[in-house]
Amino acid sequence: MTTSTGADTTALSFDERISRLAEVAVRIGLGLQNGQELVMTAPLEAAPLARAITTEAYKAGASLVTTFYSDDAATLARFAHAPEDAFDTAAGWLYSGMADAFRNGAARLAIAGDDPSLLAGQDAQKVARANRSRSKAYVPALELIANFATNWTIVSAATRPWARTVFPDCAEDEALSRLWNAIFAASRVDGTDPVGEWKAHNDALHARTKILNEHRFAALRFQGPDTDLTVGLADDHEWCGGASVSRSGILCNANIPTEEVFTTPHKSRVDGHVASTKPLSYQGTLIDGIRVRFEDGRIVEATARTGGDVLARVLDTDEGARRLGEVALVPASSAISASGLLFYNTLYDENAASHIALGQAYSKCFRDGGEGFSEDDLTGRGANRSLIHIDWMIGSAEIDVDGLTAEGRAVPVMRAGEWVG
Repeated sequence: MTTSTGADTTALSFDERISRLAEVAVRIGLGLQNGQELVMTAPLEAAPLARAITTEAYKAGASLVTTFYSDDAATLARFAHAPEDAFDTAAGWLYSGMADAFRNGAARLAIAGDDPSLLAGQDAQKVARANRSRSKAYVPALELIANFATNWTIVSAATRPWARTVFPDCAEDEALSRLWNAIFAASRVDGTDPVGEWKAHNDALHARTKILNEHRFAALRFQGPDTDLTVGLADDHEWCGGASVSRSGILCNANIPTEEVFTTPHKSRVDGHVASTKPLSYQGTLIDGIRVRFEDGRIVEATARTGGDVLARVLDTDEGARRLGEVALVPASSAISASGLLFYNTLYDENAASHIALGQAYSKCFRDGGEGFSEDDLTGRGANRSLIHIDWMIGSAEIDVDGLTAEGRAVPVMRAGEWVG
């Protein structure tokens, strides 16, 4: 490996960079253990990366790697030809099986790379019904993932439909190459020691969470163009960022890449208005120009310049869909933001800007990782419950963030999108 020889990384071939990304996914993202099973999902076009990850997983001692592939053409066939009542059906047996695997100690890895606008021309009612059915069926697995019951991670693979969206003015092969280059750079695989760079980056994120946890803020206030939002923080909340220890005792990075520090808001203590600063790509639909108003933690008004009908249906998923499950801070100068690209992919765009998430809270973002807390305990501390967890971006170089103490004193946390101190 280049990491041990010190070879010039500019000479790395595409296959070598894929192998490095796979190594980062397995060693840094998952922290995969000897004898552990791995359950992986991936778009069909991401098969080369999935195979490389499978190879690295077995090198790390995986007992079994099982991969489930999705296919855009098959998805579109459903919307074109399936009977009307088919959109209230989901593969509950599949998600129950995944949940069983996670309970038995299997790791989880998702490769993202979906076409951001795959379902943009489809019947919005059918899209909403299909999404709701899948969300309900996914609950057993989602709760285990949200509670960090096992080690898990998400990485990305460049696909042609995604590349065409990010680089619409480029020839398809050039667009694909440029997107892969952006993924490799953001995932820190081009340096002389990717694993070492990730450890240093995790240390920096941990230092930032330490500062925020020492403040014990009661709330955050975001102010800027079209935004004046106060996000109350859950009682006994804990800031997290970078590598975390799952409840199974394994150190993992849930997102590759990651630039955020995040915690749990109080579901009833969010007030004010906020505008999105980047489009949200949600299961094939692009939702842009989001503007919402909160009262007592709940969204009471919501509009969007595009995709508003899908947003409205998302908010009607359940009671918790109109409340927050996460608030995250990301400097506007993050590596992903500095790329100047809009990725139309939440894994990347959320790491270019501070953001909030509708829906399910992470129970790990409490003191002692929420260990021993029942669902009633978490709810009592302000954690939200929902079938969904959807991040959307509200930060930029024009947004200031203050931490509010229990006494109401404002402490500068970010100015013009950058950390203070």
